[in-house]
Amino acid sequence: MKAIRLHEGKERSLLRRHPWVFEGSIARGRADAGETVRVEAADGRFLAWGAWSPSSSIRVRAWSFDEAERIDHAFFKRRIARALALRARLPIDSDGVRLVHGEADGLPGLIVDRYGQTLSAQFLSAGMERWREAVADVLLGATGLERLYERSDSSVRALEGLEPRAGWLRGGPPGCGQGGIAAEPATTPTPAPPTSLTIREHGWQLGLDVAEGHKTGFYLDQRDNRGRFAQWVRHFGLQRVLNCYCYTGGFSVAALAGGAVHVIGVDSSAPALQRARANVALNGFDAARHEAVDADVNQFLRQRLQAGEAFDAIVLDPPKFAPTAAHAERAARAYKDINRLALKLLAPGGLLLTFSCSGGIGAELFHKIVAGAAIDAGVDGAILQRLEAAPDHPTTLVYPEGEYLKGLAVLKAS
Repeated sequence: MKAIRLHEGKERSLLRRHPWVFEGSIARGRADAGETVRVEAADGRFLAWGAWSPSSSIRVRAWSFDEAERIDHAFFKRRIARALALRARLPIDSDGVRLVHGEADGLPGLIVDRYGQTLSAQFLSAGMERWREAVADVLLGATGLERLYERSDSSVRALEGLEPRAGWLRGGPPGCGQGGIAAEPATTPTPAPPTSLTIREHGWQLGLDVAEGHKTGFYLDQRDNRGRFAQWVRHFGLQRVLNCYCYTGGFSVAALAGGAVHVIGVDSSAPALQRARANVALNGFDAARHEAVDADVNQFLRQRLQAGEAFDAIVLDPPKFAPTAAHAERAARAYKDINRLALKLLAPGGLLLTFSCSGGIGAELFHKIVAGAAIDAGVDGAILQRLEAAPDHPTTLVYPEGEYLKGLAVLKAS
């Protein structure tokens, strides 16, 4: 086993069981991409077993802090079983579930979502790439499922020196993603399983596509927030709802389920809007109650403000404006601008659901940004609830960076 020696004083994060070792912390040692290494303090003390990544600024991602533990097939069986056991304890009202959430489940670089009878996974680190085939087998064995679609096409793979890859890893046609071993041509070609799926959530149905959708196919992290929104729309009698960056219409369906009379969903993706319309129809809502608008959100907000319109509820769920803390200042201005416009458009007593999924924007900073937007808009509001990702996307005590999604539910002052 190859050893990686750290500079003096650089062992503190690992002693706190934080899973990352950065390039600048390493005094000597190297290994092949994804190879398991022994991480040692400057005096030779064992700190962790980790996966070496020669291309990334995060050179080692820790697998285990137990010197007696071996990183083998049984290790991944234990970790995946533990992740699934946690989800089994959670009150999840859906058959769409995040089963493995990377570092939070002790499996850095692995994301696995279950959509009904199909798994969708991302292998995003050099270490997880090395164990990809074994992990795929463990996942199917642990869940009893037969289909696993791979969405390892995220840009973060480039930071690990990995090429993007997507397709059926298990359960596809012969020769498709089965360990890279091509089968003999079949007399009658086996059709590929459908990538367009439907999941159940809070009694609704939501369509998605594991091949074409964002991330692994859908945003399961907003599941509980969609449920709360439906309840608030009903409780407060919110009639006219604006869903910005609506994607495939999850919050739009929630608003209609809560009794909203009319919902406008705005997005700049025509395919996403088409799926949003389909999701509205899938749940039996009158198409006249839903309007899908292909537009830039910022421009749309300004136009509606100039037209003197008002909405009883507005959802702001934008894409990641700040992937790292280095982008935080520029992102803060963008978040502030859309929140200022939304607060101006919101009717007195109305509800704003506003989110940031940027890792470079912490919860405290996001609160300050929204507060600054309210001051500039000349309004005030009461925080009804602070919002975060659903609990199957856990944040652990030793890895606070995992808290990427943060949000506020704000009732505008009457």
